[in-house]
Amino acid sequence: MKNILLFFVIAAASNILILAQGKQTTLDEKTGKSMFVGSVNVNDFQDTAYAEWWNSGYENYTPDSVLLGKLNGKLDSVSITIVMGTWCSDSRREVPRFYKILDLLKYPADKIKLICVDRKKKALKEESDSLEIELVPTFIFYRQQEEIGRIIESPEASLESDMLEITE
Repeated sequence: MKNILLFFVIAAASNILILAQGKQTTLDEKTGKSMFVGSVNVNDFQDTAYAEWWNSGYENYTPDSVLLGKLNGKLDSVSITIVMGTWCSDSRREVPRFYKILDLLKYPADKIKLICVDRKKKALKEESDSLEIELVPTFIFYRQQEEIGRIIESPEASLESDMLEITE
């Protein structure tokens, strides 16, 4: 009986710690695979459930160096919210590429809010409700807390080109 009680106490404490971090890992009913829901950071994608697609997407992308040069400095006054689904093929393709661009531009991580949603486009604590998300990934750019543009699902031309257009 003590062992059963101890198990439930440990399980409850683990769930509280996960929720306190702002993210939760849950099972995707459609695929049976793990998915994040809630606020995450880029390091969370080194978990074995996500690392393979994240790392290959990041490493195999070569951003346009000319456009990177034009983007340099354009993001200084911009903050970015990214809403994605770890279950979504577009998110798996575009978000690692987007992070590679930001890393090459030395964009500060503390200016990025990364929210993972479930298949209903919901996160924890209503994090995504006010953002009017219909498709993922959605990259939302803000200047002085005012939205200045979005890249929705996939870029029109390229991530770098669309980012440049939004920030000019």
